[in-house]
Amino acid sequence: MDFAPYQDTAPENTRALSPPPRRSSSRSPNPKSPPPGPGTTDPFLSSTLPAPSHFTDDPGRDGRGFGNADLEGGRMGVDLFETSLPLRLDYEAMLAYLLLPPAGGVLLLLTEHKSDYVRFHAWQSSLVFTAIFILHLIFSWSKWLSWILFVLDLGLIAFLTLHAYQDANNLDRLELPFFGGLASSFVDAE
Repeated sequence: MDFAPYQDTAPENTRALSPPPRRSSSRSPNPKSPPPGPGTTDPFLSSTLPAPSHFTDDPGRDGRGFGNADLEGGRMGVDLFETSLPLRLDYEAMLAYLLLPPAGGVLLLLTEHKSDYVRFHAWQSSLVFTAIFILHLIFSWSKWLSWILFVLDLGLIAFLTLHAYQDANNLDRLELPFFGGLASSFVDAE
């Protein structure tokens, strides 16, 4: 048989055929299991299996299937308030704004992988305070503008920190006009 990729003849024409079926009258013996005697027992009847509720982690679940249905479609084991760091969700979201913005947001983006709520606030903090930092660089020639921007920075940090803490109970997001939508799109794309 030629296995070359380009052949002159189709492989179906030169293929080896299966041998014809045997027409002999001699049949192979059928193996039979020994008849059950007094010394043999059925292994399936002698073993006792645990109830299905034995294999669940939830002690309140009875293993019946109805009434304990997974309405989330496979997300029963996912906790929306769980974080990668050993901190509460609201504290982590606050740290995105309090931990030397925008560096705190970048640090949380590198360390937090489980909570979309914290990642949203980290993205928003990084984007907003990077833009404000650039504004500080542009207006650094004026002391008055620099101080006004600094006071506005502190007010914005306090406002966003307060909302990140309060909205953590129901996972609402306070989106700033341009940067909030951009941060949401980044989190949704992850």
